[in-house]
Amino acid sequence: MTAVTASAVPSFEMDAPPLSDDAPHILVVDDDERIRDLLAGYLRQNGFRVTQAGDGAAARSKLRSIAFDCLILDVMMPGESGFDIAEWLRKESDVAILMLTARSEPEHRVRGLELGVDDYVAKPFEPRELLLRLQNILRRHASPKTKHGEVRFGPFVFDLKKNELKRGDEPIRLTDREREVLREFALAGGELVSREDLARLGEYENERAVDVQINRLRQKIETDQANPAYLHTVRGKGYILYLD
Repeated sequence: MTAVTASAVPSFEMDAPPLSDDAPHILVVDDDERIRDLLAGYLRQNGFRVTQAGDGAAARSKLRSIAFDCLILDVMMPGESGFDIAEWLRKESDVAILMLTARSEPEHRVRGLELGVDDYVAKPFEPRELLLRLQNILRRHASPKTKHGEVRFGPFVFDLKKNELKRGDEPIRLTDREREVLREFALAGGELVSREDLARLGEYENERAVDVQINRLRQKIETDQANPAYLHTVRGKGYILYLD
């Protein structure tokens, strides 16, 4: 399937299989009706229940009356932006948020991370990539290690709402890149995070840049970087942050 744009959109409704009673329920918020319809059809075809909202007001109304498993939230919309909705929602709920953002505006990713969103897909995007990221988010939110909004490893606590790392009562200063990487590990709930996923997260030109970022993060959380206690390398695959 080709990348999603605002061009003509095929229909999936006729081929959508019956949904199970426990199918995840997704709220798609985008002012472009054609994109909403495409995403809704594609997600239903892949086993999700889907509700649509064309703006912030409609999204708020639906969120007040329906319990969703995840929002797919466009950043750039008339009136309330996706950031406005995410900021409001984070005061009310820990529901998962996947944001759609323009590839040419990486500052959106940093702003969203500050607000507590879970992941991004840049437009135009491949529906298959969005589906995989959505599945990863839902799996992470189901992890008992992240359900309280924080993860612990040794003397460290990472707060997923505030994106803050502390050792006891002492804050540990993180760069934006380090914060993004640590959040990805925290959301993984102690599971493997591939070097490819980390490279996409930071829009690194190559995976070697990921290794450099990992080494910098280890400097702040490991006593012996040559024998890490928490952030381990899985040769040829990626890294795991072992959580308590």
